[in-house]
Amino acid sequence: MSNFMTPDFMTNRTALVRILMTVCFLHACNTGSLLAAPPLQTDDPKASATRPGFDAIELIVRQGIEDGQMPGAVVVIADRHRTLYRRAFGQRQVEPIAEPMTMDTVFDLASLTKPVATATSVMQLIGDGLLSPHQKVSDLLPEFGKNGKENITVSDLLLHVGGLIPDNSLRDYRDGVETSWKNICDLTPIANRGEKFAYTDVGFIVLGKLVERVSKQSLDEYTWQNIFAPLGMTETTFNPSADLKKRAAATEQRNGQWIKGEVHDPRAHLLQGVAGHAGLFSTADDLTRYGQQMLRIAKGEKSIPLAQATLKMMTHPREVHRDSKIIGTRTYGWDHRSPYSSNRGDQLSDKAFGHGGFTGTVMWIDPERDRVFLFLSNRLHPDGKGSVNRLAGKIASIVGASVSDSSSTDTSAKPKQ
Repeated sequence: MSNFMTPDFMTNRTALVRILMTVCFLHACNTGSLLAAPPLQTDDPKASATRPGFDAIELIVRQGIEDGQMPGAVVVIADRHRTLYRRAFGQRQVEPIAEPMTMDTVFDLASLTKPVATATSVMQLIGDGLLSPHQKVSDLLPEFGKNGKENITVSDLLLHVGGLIPDNSLRDYRDGVETSWKNICDLTPIANRGEKFAYTDVGFIVLGKLVERVSKQSLDEYTWQNIFAPLGMTETTFNPSADLKKRAAATEQRNGQWIKGEVHDPRAHLLQGVAGHAGLFSTADDLTRYGQQMLRIAKGEKSIPLAQATLKMMTHPREVHRDSKIIGTRTYGWDHRSPYSSNRGDQLSDKAFGHGGFTGTVMWIDPERDRVFLFLSNRLHPDGKGSVNRLAGKIASIVGASVSDSSSTDTSAKPKQ
């Protein structure tokens, strides 16, 4: 079922599916059949501070707050079994009233939607044999295959080398979801496929539509049923509920109202909050569960939501070009080493993959170092002027550099069951 339908129908249908999936999730909890990680351990600042190098993290974050780069942040470092560092700093809102940042703050993930929701869904469909990375998008979305887009493949879109424009005009989205999709299909590429890396929201909007067409579910339904609910990510969603909105980090103003628990991205907003490039909300604990599960899959310990071979395919680095020159490497849906990697730092291994989001979110997963690194902030609040990528990169370097020392000195137990 496509999400290009009437709002009332989709709201009711999505609510029904969410209720049914929640019942299944609760049943899994009661029967012990849940596939997700055990509950995360509570933060122990004293224990965190004793880990080699981690004491510098607080100094970096507080300096960023003092410099006005963000009002607050949440930082998490984990291996595949334990949470090693878990702290909240500053405030999640300063206007119109101040609210402290907390560990359960709900963040607008912005472009982290691309890998966590859309690319993971695409790779799951590939693993299930319903898609091929080398398949032409027009084979499944024939209306897309015109004006020079006929030969663009799934792989091209996952790597941002399909030749699509980074963002088409907001005017193309103002007449409803159906017309928005028609306008995307009418676009002409700005480059030949495979020749130019151009980071594009449009490509991931197309991939979100592809997930819907193949699965016959809306993107929010598919991701909840096949990724988030099985992993116990119960606070990860498009279009957060009223309860989640109450503890959401604020961003900027829209039409004179502070954006809090509604997607900041203007195109995702006009697409009713559900899109392949932006719109996902989550918490630090939920994203830690996702990252830890990827580490377990990489080690061959788990196979939900992706098989080990599928994750390996997803995270294999591939060269990308611009002006006939190699400018870096990307993976299917994730960054690797590219012009967008300033939030990576310089101490993670070559196996690391990650991504950032415009709102101030960063996630890197390093199977070789057995580390998940999260930096979640609302750097746009209140004036849209914050900048956190290089700050996050400094912390990522600490994470990578401290792995050998922390593994030799750490004696903490696994999380409580």
